[in-house]
Amino acid sequence: MKRGLAPLGDSVESNAALSEQDRAVLARIAKVMPEADPLKHLSDVSPSRIPRHIAIIMDGNGRWAVKQDKPRQFGHQHGAETVRRVIAEAGRIGVEYVTLYSFSTENWKRPEDEIRDLMALCELYCHSQLPELLEHKIRVRVIGRRDGLPEGVLDALDTLVTKTHENSSNGPTLCLAINYGSREEILDAARSLAQRATRGEIAPEDIDADLFTDSLYTAGMPDPDLLIRTAGEMRISNYLLWQISYAELYVTNTLWPEFMEEDLHNAIRAYAARDRRFGGLSKGK
Repeated sequence: MKRGLAPLGDSVESNAALSEQDRAVLARIAKVMPEADPLKHLSDVSPSRIPRHIAIIMDGNGRWAVKQDKPRQFGHQHGAETVRRVIAEAGRIGVEYVTLYSFSTENWKRPEDEIRDLMALCELYCHSQLPELLEHKIRVRVIGRRDGLPEGVLDALDTLVTKTHENSSNGPTLCLAINYGSREEILDAARSLAQRATRGEIAPEDIDADLFTDSLYTAGMPDPDLLIRTAGEMRISNYLLWQISYAELYVTNTLWPEFMEEDLHNAIRAYAARDRRFGGLSKGK
């Protein structure tokens, strides 16, 4: 059964117990996502502790399928359903950006039949999920290299991005990392800046962290606050290396097809309980 998004209503005005920071966060969320309501859907977490941007390494589809005595494609299909579920829930609780590691540059090393199935599933997802993405006002963005992706996949992704572009002012952003590798992204950014310097558009001394960030695939997006990895693997896997410099990491043994709304809530609760020091001292120290 598909659930609708609950309206924020007058939560900002009516809850006198909220701090000024919480009220400011709720006001920002209400402006970006009028139908989100973190007070209703994650009431035990302060609104100011809801991560603005969550990045996810979706791992465990194949292992889940093996557990079911099914082919790996079966796991990828069920993993796509988890994507739908998690994105909808993230929007309900006020998360503005969700970036999913959908297909890495290293995934080309997999068997040809699995790659073919993954590309077909990506194309199918783009077509089948468009109505729901439009209904929930979700904007789609795609990062990664286009080279090597099948024409049908590129067309489907381009259509998804174009059709959902108008959702940017009143809904969450779903960023799909496809044919993505962070080292490749960093190299592409470095090359771009070098070319600009060669053309005389910038001087070498102009290159700083902000300019470099603006040269990445993710330009214009805030850095992830929380990185979730499913299936228990304790590694980053060439994912958003520059952007997750100060992200909180959360690893769960849950396989991606089994990752439910409550698992997302638990990750956010763990994030909210942490003291983010950004190189400084703990509060009160």
